[in-house]
Amino acid sequence: MNIIPSAFRNSNSKLGQDTAIPKAVVSRPLPGLLLSLALLAGANSALAADLGLITKQSRYSVKETVERFEAAVKAKEANGFVVFTELDHSGAAKKFGLDMLPRTVIVFGNPKFGTPVMIKTPLLAIDVPPKALVWEDDDHKVWLTYNSAEYLGNTIYPRHGLSDPPSTPALAKALAEFSDYATK
Repeated sequence: MNIIPSAFRNSNSKLGQDTAIPKAVVSRPLPGLLLSLALLAGANSALAADLGLITKQSRYSVKETVERFEAAVKAKEANGFVVFTELDHSGAAKKFGLDMLPRTVIVFGNPKFGTPVMIKTPLLAIDVPPKALVWEDDDHKVWLTYNSAEYLGNTIYPRHGLSDPPSTPALAKALAEFSDYATK
């Protein structure tokens, strides 16, 4: 299901409501209508495609979603997956008197696949291991967002002069399993 979380929307619009159409578009009804329909149809998929992000709404709290995601990763430990750490952005903000809705980053990965590549290309470590963000929006809905395996293989790896690794399809499958378990 393609949804744009409130954090990505204009604060003056709500999901499912029409936004104001510029006067120039209204003065040319047919082209304006076609343009509006094209923009609405492709807006969310373009956002996800451009950013390489996959976002899924969770039916659980932030804490439960984090726990479920980590449990799913740890269940694949025999395949080499581990949870390295959590980063609690809202907890850090609170230490300095700042309020932030929950935002927890889970750093996880598969050293069996990542370590040999990082030995040859040390700067890859700035972009991997992968991360998942569990966060709450202004409407108190909980979301899980992560980079797609394709984004890692087609954008991150080439950034470091590497080709898309053969493990990309397996990583895509694992990410879908982890995120589905965490959110559904």
